[in-house]
Amino acid sequence: MALVDKWEIQGNFLFKYRGQFPVLLFLIAIPFIYYTPKVDLSVQFFYNVVSILVSILGFIIRFYTIGTTPKGTSGRNTKMQIADFLNSTGLYSLVRHPLYLGNYLIWLGISIFTYNISFIIIMSLFFWIYYERIMFAEERFLQRKFGKKYTDWSNKTPAFFPKTFNFKKSKISFSFRSVLRREYSGIISAVIGYSFIDLFRISFENNYISISPSILQILIIVSIIVFILRSLKHYTNILEEKDGP
Repeated sequence: MALVDKWEIQGNFLFKYRGQFPVLLFLIAIPFIYYTPKVDLSVQFFYNVVSILVSILGFIIRFYTIGTTPKGTSGRNTKMQIADFLNSTGLYSLVRHPLYLGNYLIWLGISIFTYNISFIIIMSLFFWIYYERIMFAEERFLQRKFGKKYTDWSNKTPAFFPKTFNFKKSKISFSFRSVLRREYSGIISAVIGYSFIDLFRISFENNYISISPSILQILIIVSIIVFILRSLKHYTNILEEKDGP
């Protein structure tokens, strides 16, 4: 089997199960948390602020992308590759994979929360290997479907990190309902990630299971909000929205 075909098969498989990436990240993080030396409060504060800001930036990227992406496009698929037309406006005018850029920043923020530089580097490498194949499979699909139109867009648009700010506003008005309906799972995953790291760090330091009261409160509040949003999504049409063309 040709390498490109193998990468595409692997990418489609990883795409389908990409929701399991945080689980792998959590498992890898445990030994790094255990062997990370205790840092001063001022250093902790710096790490905490940077980690939260980086994750917030990732969510902003995801929220804007989700809120301005219509149905039937590559930004709205969850189980398989779909694309009724090619996204090339909004954040897709800056990078070809804005959602994955958002994912990376979210998990980069969580990895910073471990206070371990080695884990930050390993997480980044693992993310690169994991998502590179997903992006490869997506681009093979889009190239076959849209041909020259896709090639022209991809030749001038970076895959992951923007190089210029040649932004083209999306024709789709931002849908806050779409963000609420689709992004609650990502939010709770991130909060669980922060809680997981905090739980293991404090437990390792004190030799008994413990978690910061503030982290626990945030986890409880977000869990309640997510339960409400999930219920509204599955049992009502309150969060449904009408997409543009």
